[in-house]
Amino acid sequence: MSLKEQLKNDLKEAMKAKDNFKRDVIRLINSAIKQIEVDERRDLSDEDIIKILQKSAKQRNDSIVQYKNGNREDLAQKEADELVVINSYLPKQMEDSEVESEIKTIISQTGATTIKDMGKVMGIASKKLAGKADGKRISEVVKRLL
Repeated sequence: MSLKEQLKNDLKEAMKAKDNFKRDVIRLINSAIKQIEVDERRDLSDEDIIKILQKSAKQRNDSIVQYKNGNREDLAQKEADELVVINSYLPKQMEDSEVESEIKTIISQTGATTIKDMGKVMGIASKKLAGKADGKRISEVVKRLL
């Protein structure tokens, strides 16, 4: 089942269960998907939808930090609840040790030795670990290992 179909089915289930919060979050995700499909005049693949979900998750994380800095725990909690629903559709994130071992493999394959080779390593790592690890985490591990 594609991610789009899963979202559609979960929307129906949330409506049947009268789970208004989950229904609204799924509708937000669907509207973001529909917006890009209309703008670019194409059907999105699961990889494209995952990128949209990652962007939404990052926005929620940023909002949580801002709301906490502004002493708005109620809004921060709402964003955190939305983040839980969004993360349920994202692939499971890799552990730090798994990310580190993958990057060590990439470094040995590319022959990278100094921080100047970071671009080569990041190019391969970001494609290979897309959706499984955040770009910021990948970058930190690459810097540490080079």
